[in-house]
Amino acid sequence: MSLAVSTAVVLFACLVAHLLRLTVRRSVHSAELRRLLAEAITASELCACAFELGIIAGSYGVGTYAVYLFLLCIYQSYAWGEVYACPYLHVEDWWLGQQAAGTAALRILAEIIGGWATWRYVRALWWLELAAGHRGRWAEACTADLQVSPLHGALVEGVAVLFCRLVARALHERQHRFATAIDAFCATSLVVAGFNYSGGYYNPMLASALKLGCRGHTVAEHVAVYWCAATAGALLSTQLYPLLRPTLTGRAEHKRD
Repeated sequence: MSLAVSTAVVLFACLVAHLLRLTVRRSVHSAELRRLLAEAITASELCACAFELGIIAGSYGVGTYAVYLFLLCIYQSYAWGEVYACPYLHVEDWWLGQQAAGTAALRILAEIIGGWATWRYVRALWWLELAAGHRGRWAEACTADLQVSPLHGALVEGVAVLFCRLVARALHERQHRFATAIDAFCATSLVVAGFNYSGGYYNPMLASALKLGCRGHTVAEHVAVYWCAATAGALLSTQLYPLLRPTLTGRAEHKRD
């Protein structure tokens, strides 16, 4: 019964976000305002699902969590369209000259606002205690998922983001038939691998929405591990990809994604 409730919560979050995106797409005429609202809505969806996946992991284990995460990654790749809900992707676009700095900053801010607001309605759902895993969670003080030193945590987050972005770029360029499933499997595997080290967030906004200010690390350590290291890994991927491109894609001529 508890797993069914958690599943319903995840589906509810996805459905609400989908309907909100449709509403924004049809009623907002400014392209940039549409994108900002979509980033905020999608960031909120991502965080709401992540909160509930934490309940699933605690109640049913990492294996069940991984199945749900894999399916969500596939859904998100189709449902989100051009929306990122991940700050370092905007930084990548700015770095590559594909997005103005001001535009990137505004979109990142929209994501942060969307993620920050999520806890309010997740807490209200948990307060209802519809499932055993929700009992008392709405009132609990949060603890950090960083279970290693900040340096090691930064290495985990940075290297995983680097690897994930290299794979994503190669899959995007090759247009592999099963690219979505491969990318989802890669992301899920990396999250599970980092679960007992840094928590395996690989998304600064997500990490801050769920764990900023929690007991177990300082704000400076949180920023260094989840923001600086992850962003550095993403930027490094833009520099390494042209060098690794022949190996990853079998093509010699570089083509930006």
